[in-house]
Amino acid sequence: MSDTATASHEDGHASLIIDNKKLLMWLFLGSDCMFFGTLISTHLIYRKLYPESFEPTALFSLELTSFSTFILLMSSFLMALAVSAMHKGELKSFRRNVIGVIFFGLIFLGCQVYEFAHFVHEGLTLSTNTFGSTFYMMTGTHGVHVAIGVFWLICMYFYSHTGKMDAHESAIDVEVAGLYWHFVDIVWIVIFTAVYLIEFI
Repeated sequence: MSDTATASHEDGHASLIIDNKKLLMWLFLGSDCMFFGTLISTHLIYRKLYPESFEPTALFSLELTSFSTFILLMSSFLMALAVSAMHKGELKSFRRNVIGVIFFGLIFLGCQVYEFAHFVHEGLTLSTNTFGSTFYMMTGTHGVHVAIGVFWLICMYFYSHTGKMDAHESAIDVEVAGLYWHFVDIVWIVIFTAVYLIEFI
């Protein structure tokens, strides 16, 4: 086999591996989309069936939740910059943006912990009523997803200091992490709109 044919075969194999990474992430996100769809629709259905079981407008802080949503949107913007920087091989820029995403992700989690603590103090727990059960299950699951994303990016940040990060192959890994983070962001926008905002309309 000629050198040209060998190189072409290797490039094709590398492209297949890259495509497989993206495909696996898209498959996971598709299944996760159905999972979150079930959680959100369950909450909305039970909210419709038992409208008098709880009055969330007396407990929800739209200002805090709007701030959390803004923070997550900004983190998604920084994630896009991190992906772009890695595709260009700009490691320093990648690290700066990833640190920003991690920082914003931690702020979001901090706001969620504060919100949950406030709700529990006011008497809304997982076992209080149907609203509490579906609300905590849905928002808590999303919080776990954010925490996983933050941990993933922390690992990626430290890995970038090992000198083993290849600008081409690692760019795909960062892009896959970006797909996950953007998905988490989109899910929160749906939750914010369907669970929080709708109560004040």
